[in-house]
Amino acid sequence: MVRLIETCLTPLLLFALLAIAWLSLSFGSTSVGVIDGINDWLQGETTQAALIIGEIRLPRTLLALIVGAALGLSGAALQGLLRNPLAEPGLVGASQGAALGAATVFYYGVFAGLGTLATAAAGLLGAAVALLFMLLLAGSGRPALVIMAGLAISTVAGAALAVVLNFAPNPYAMQELVFWLMGSVSNRGLDSLIILLPAFIIGSALILSQRRLLAALSLGEQVTESMGLSIKKGSYIIVLGAACLVGSSVSVAGAIGFVGLLVPHMLRPFVGHRPDRLLIPAALLGAILVCLADIAVRGMPLGRELKLGVLTSLIGAPFFVWLVWKERKKWL
Repeated sequence: MVRLIETCLTPLLLFALLAIAWLSLSFGSTSVGVIDGINDWLQGETTQAALIIGEIRLPRTLLALIVGAALGLSGAALQGLLRNPLAEPGLVGASQGAALGAATVFYYGVFAGLGTLATAAAGLLGAAVALLFMLLLAGSGRPALVIMAGLAISTVAGAALAVVLNFAPNPYAMQELVFWLMGSVSNRGLDSLIILLPAFIIGSALILSQRRLLAALSLGEQVTESMGLSIKKGSYIIVLGAACLVGSSVSVAGAIGFVGLLVPHMLRPFVGHRPDRLLIPAALLGAILVCLADIAVRGMPLGRELKLGVLTSLIGAPFFVWLVWKERKKWL
């Protein structure tokens, strides 16, 4: 029965993803035909349906799906690498680095020539710099040391970001940065995919190339080394892939928490607790959850739209407390 569920899991999740994407394109205060809107938009027409679908809902849906997939995949990979159920994408330092890079756009106007892509480009550059310092600090490729270095860089970048916020040149810039840090996929165009999509493809390819290592690590490091696999090299590749995914996601959509922590736990029983078999389902479920959360945000009857990252934190924080309590009971 478990094997049957595992076989059907990915097709079911893929079907659910397509259904949620269609719901996202259809959902809104104005009723328009999705197919008509896409056709008009592709033909360059300026009808109401083309503007609503092509300029508003399609970018929002695609960004939610890709960001969710990136967070789910990176979370599953890091938990498999560290053999730690509490590991999550923020551990590699890329999130805080991306946030610090974005702050330079809001306050100092770097990359002004890129227009709307300036924030995403600076965020991705900040994530890359944080990753570089993390790898230099880690030295050894041992997973525990890599993550300790990631936490150190994340702490330093977070402190630098706090300093930047403290000396904000004006309250409006600080407010804009704070809202951006809360996480959202609204008011983004398809041009954001220029930043997000290449990093997503590269990061996913790096992680998926190490599926054999993740499977071997679940049996222990000695077994892994006896199979001729390099833990140091594989750890660097996985962390680099996770940093690409997380950094690009944060640079485009801000901080959307707990997705990378929550998704692997929801799926692990259905894949026989195999970290290598968890990767693709985690990416699909991450995409589904973030897109669903964005639909929920759009449907809330509030004067001001609740930020996507706030909603995922409200849902994920109780789960995290339960998870810590569950792990604590194992040691009592």
